[in-house]
Amino acid sequence: MTDLFDPIPYSLWKTDKQAFADKLGRSFRETGFAVITGHPVDDVTIARANGAAKQFFKLPGDVKERYHDAEGGRQRGYTPFGTENAKGQAQADLKEFWHTGRKLPEESKYRETMKETPSVVEVPDFDQATYAFFEELDTFGRDLLRAVALHLQLPEDWFDDKVEMGNSILRLLHYPPQENPPPKGTVRAAAHEDINVITLLLGAEEAGLEVLHRSGQWLAVNPPPDALVINCGDMLDRLTGGVLPSTTHRVVNPEPERAKFPRYSTPFFLHFNQDFLIEQLPQCLEEGGKQQPPITAQDYLMERLREIGLVKA
Repeated sequence: MTDLFDPIPYSLWKTDKQAFADKLGRSFRETGFAVITGHPVDDVTIARANGAAKQFFKLPGDVKERYHDAEGGRQRGYTPFGTENAKGQAQADLKEFWHTGRKLPEESKYRETMKETPSVVEVPDFDQATYAFFEELDTFGRDLLRAVALHLQLPEDWFDDKVEMGNSILRLLHYPPQENPPPKGTVRAAAHEDINVITLLLGAEEAGLEVLHRSGQWLAVNPPPDALVINCGDMLDRLTGGVLPSTTHRVVNPEPERAKFPRYSTPFFLHFNQDFLIEQLPQCLEEGGKQQPPITAQDYLMERLREIGLVKA
């Protein structure tokens, strides 16, 4: 199974869109994941955002707590260590994180349900650096959805007006160092699936990401340095009736000699517009996809946030 995550060069999208779409679709169908090399996200933008994130996580706990919006479901700002759990898991994951969301036009109808991202005054470059990163990942994600559309025999721009104001989130993740090495086989983030349409993930500084293949085997995902990992979320799974599956994945604890190092990660969760009605594509049902009741992206999101403990039932 070593070739399941063979990198797909982004340059192919510029020369042969259908060939790129076919490779991406095949990888999604097999594992729910794909590895893209030569991505267009700017290295300086990445470095600025990562630097700002590290400065933020070094702040005292009481300072970070000022940015914690528990009542708002922690959809923006800071979430403390040990708050989120995987669906069906009672034990919280060993992480803290920050959420940056979309800036909405003043007249947007989504303002009622999408909060502003709080401004971090203690880290001068934080707001600008993290939002610049958000915008680059948002743009690239929409480009990748054009390839997904071609694979699904849809017009290339089919997703464009369905995600342009989506409740997408840049998550800045920090897994703190572990002074006492954890037992082998334990996890930092328990097995879970993502809620959204697609997730874009730049390579973390420390290894640990594993994907559960349909054979029952856990496969390590170790992308090259210039690569980006993309995976299907539950919303894309539901839209396609499972033809493009949302695959279970986890972050395992490191070997003892690496446990004392922190792990940083920056997943970007791309979402549909909140009022988009998710119902199965006819061509996916013809292919054997599973039919489920229609549900709006916002209702589906809230249902899942309750399941993982970020919103109280």
